[in-house]
Amino acid sequence: MSGLLVTEWIERSGGAERVLDVMGNAFPDADVRCLWSDAPSAFPTRQLDESWLARTPLRRHKALALPLMPSLWRHVRADASYDWMLVSSYVFAHHVRLAGQDIPKYVYAHTPARYIWNPELDRRGDNPAVRAVAPIFRGIDRRRAQEATAIAANSEFVRERIRRAWDRDATVIHPPVAVERILSRPDWRTGVTDDDERRIIDALPDTYVLGASRFIPYKHLDLVIEAAARVGLPVVIAGSGPDEQRLNAVAAQAGVPVTFVIAPSDALLYALMQRASVFVFPPVEDFGIVPVEAQAAGVPVVTGPEGGQLETYIDGVSGVTAESTDAVDLADAISTAMFLPRFDARSATARFHEDIFTAKIRRFVGDEQDMTPLRTLRKPFAPEPPSPRRFRPAA
Repeated sequence: MSGLLVTEWIERSGGAERVLDVMGNAFPDADVRCLWSDAPSAFPTRQLDESWLARTPLRRHKALALPLMPSLWRHVRADASYDWMLVSSYVFAHHVRLAGQDIPKYVYAHTPARYIWNPELDRRGDNPAVRAVAPIFRGIDRRRAQEATAIAANSEFVRERIRRAWDRDATVIHPPVAVERILSRPDWRTGVTDDDERRIIDALPDTYVLGASRFIPYKHLDLVIEAAARVGLPVVIAGSGPDEQRLNAVAAQAGVPVTFVIAPSDALLYALMQRASVFVFPPVEDFGIVPVEAQAAGVPVVTGPEGGQLETYIDGVSGVTAESTDAVDLADAISTAMFLPRFDARSATARFHEDIFTAKIRRFVGDEQDMTPLRTLRKPFAPEPPSPRRFRPAA
């Protein structure tokens, strides 16, 4: 059976890109269609087609390109004939229609577009102009969501959002996370080869709270700094993005040491996770891949009380749910997480393995050929005796 993978735009890294990569591994003969690709090395051995937006400056201005996308996805021409489409959608990719081809369309929804459905979570949608036209786009979005043969959501949280927005039910298939890769190296410091990054590791405090994500406002890394300051612990913030200047200003007033690690390699990020005492993740996320990675590295997570990230850990075992995302409540949760018994990282993250995602996504599109057998979980997920690695917060 000949298939087509469809997605919005392809960046060099990110959660949606990881999902697309594993979809590509699950369906090695499928072609790929996107609006544009900023990852030249992606899918080098297969057909990858971009839209005409790829040849315009709009590819650098996603917000300006958004109004064009619903129409653009309705006029997609393909040189080949396909038996099915699998669409990885977080904006309008699920609107796709191939000219002259009436084929099953399976949608893997990261979320209905936050720009129009949840603008409070995305500032690009939280302005008067977007709010004025959002009802029109919501109507179009809901109608076109009815075309999907079946819909999968990346979390129960997003499944509920789909019910409210699109009036459709969905199958939950959690995204794949590179947990086996993280678990494969007991000490990721040995995987750091860059001299500058090794100096960063050597300069780390013995105890610290870690935050890691893109530096954008809705990730709320400022709350990681403020909460850690309330318990008197140093902070390490890893990532990059346009919010860096503001975060530096917050750090200057924190009263505790704050170290910024800009654009770390995977090896350095995993080493930072392994050495951290707590990983704090305040945003309301559709799922939350980074908290799963942190657990694979053996560090307990702290999150707020709402979002798909609540599905990634067991409260009181591999993480703690704060009463709110207020810095005071996050600080209380950090203090609790510091003294959780050590948990089994392999069991905690076993359900997020790539092979499990691969098997489920193949079943979702009705193609069980050459399915990779699921790994057998080695032992039940249970706490172990307290670890000497946890440290008491400063008074």
